Amino acid sequence: MAPRASWKGYLKLSLVSCPVRLYPATSASERISFNQLHKKTHNRINMKPVDPELGLVERADLVKGYEYEDKQYIIIDDADLDAVRIESNHTMNIEAFVDEDEVDVIYQDAPYYLAPDGAMAEETFAVLREAMRKSGKLAIARLVLSSRERVVTIGARENGMFVCTLRNPNEVRSTAEYFGNIPAGNPDPEMLELAEALIKQKETTFDPKNYEDRYEIALMGMIREKLKGHKPIIAAAPERGNVINLMDALKASLSQSKPPAKSKSKADEAAKPAAKKAAAGGAAENPLKANLLKAVGKSKK
Repeated sequence: MAPRASWKGYLKLSLVSCPVRLYPATSASERISFNQLHKKTHNRINMKPVDPELGLVERADLVKGYEYEDKQYIIIDDADLDAVRIESNHTMNIEAFVDEDEVDVIYQDAPYYLAPDGAMAEETFAVLREAMRKSGKLAIARLVLSSRERVVTIGARENGMFVCTLRNPNEVRSTAEYFGNIPAGNPDPEMLELAEALIKQKETTFDPKNYEDRYEIALMGMIREKLKGHKPIIAAAPERGNVINLMDALKASLSQSKPPAKSKSKADEAAKPAAKKAAAGGAAENPLKANLLKAVGKSKK
């Protein structure tokens, strides 16, 4: 069964437009979820609306209300919402184009796929898609989703387009409240070099398949064991190690994560005498730093 579109309308750039459909790009349907049951009967609990004065009420009797003052509401019905008509109700009008790296990730919200609505729209859709792909730009547009206008980015993705709703600036908290008291500092150059070496050892190509939800897998394993009538196997939490200083931690980390052996270049061979000299000279000033430098050299072998 084809997925249901979240929004249908027109993608418009100046005088060029084509009908499109918007689909959610993600789904949470595969996640494990639990129902609320009564502990004795195991009957599923129904969540019903309750009025403090009348008790249980029918959903047909519910209306929307906007609280303009404390416990003071104005009633909003469907006719009122239908009267609020703006262009982005049915048109995704491209207002500007920006470089992809200009959109801060903190503003990115929900992802969607955009596809042409019908064969007649495919040619126009393809022209707009390829123009954005070749220019390396993201389009900025607006559309109404769930009774609110959202600013979105639109970009080429495979044979279709990728749409991402953006958070309103007033929804994003300032970093000053959280980072304001963190000193900038000047890290010790040698410790910084060790940390960079550790990062280098763990470099890889990102593949989301390598980062499956281990908790979800363990949870399903527990459920299957209970279905068989077995007692669930509880995995012990890893023990916390003793707290050691940063230099010792970096040294231990580098010695444990040895990268694959690489062919030595002439530059590496030329750098050996300098590294040994630096290690020997640093030992007189800071023996711990000298040991760390030796540890880095050992991990490279």
